Amino acid sequence: MGKLANKIFARALSKLNLPFVDLSNGYANNSKWHQGLIIHLASILRPRVYLELGVFKCGLFNRMIPFAEQLIGVDANPEAGNHMAKSPKVRFVASTTSNFAQHLRNEPISIDMIFIDADHSREAVEEDFVNFFPFVKPHGLILLHDTHPMDKAATSQERCGDGYQAIESLSRKAEQFEMMTLPWHPGLTLCRKRTAQLAWQENSSVVHTSSASNP
Repeated sequence: MGKLANKIFARALSKLNLPFVDLSNGYANNSKWHQGLIIHLASILRPRVYLELGVFKCGLFNRMIPFAEQLIGVDANPEAGNHMAKSPKVRFVASTTSNFAQHLRNEPISIDMIFIDADHSREAVEEDFVNFFPFVKPHGLILLHDTHPMDKAATSQERCGDGYQAIESLSRKAEQFEMMTLPWHPGLTLCRKRTAQLAWQENSSVVHTSSASNP
């Protein structure tokens, strides 16, 4: 891996012509590289419903607005909503992720793309994955941030936390999904919900009934 892998991936990303990814100082030195990649995925997939857990200052969220029909941002800090761009497509929810998941059990939605970037502890990451998994459409995307910290120091709760350990645990239960982690700091894990390899072979009845905790 190391420098050669970074150069190869940086070259591949540069060919995508993503103006929002600055690779002038090298891929490994750009901690926001995940934003450009997620936006590019959204520009292809055009999700009907995009959910982001932990919007902070809406740096990624606002850039997703052109590519999704409906966008929901959840953050426990009410002030995070002040950074959200004004649009009839967006909705800010001042709530913990667990409380919002409870709300969805009463008023479910069907999620095409979700970005999990709230509490980075192992327990919270796994809880968010399990809680929101039932609301993700078959072949919907689940993206998890800070899943490959560069060293031991980067696993502190102030930085990436130990959420990467949740990926190790969840990947052992992957009968209803598949996941892979891009091994560059701070890391991004991509997960596709599926029980069949091809979307048109999927049984649509699994929506809202599947659970990652009991695959």
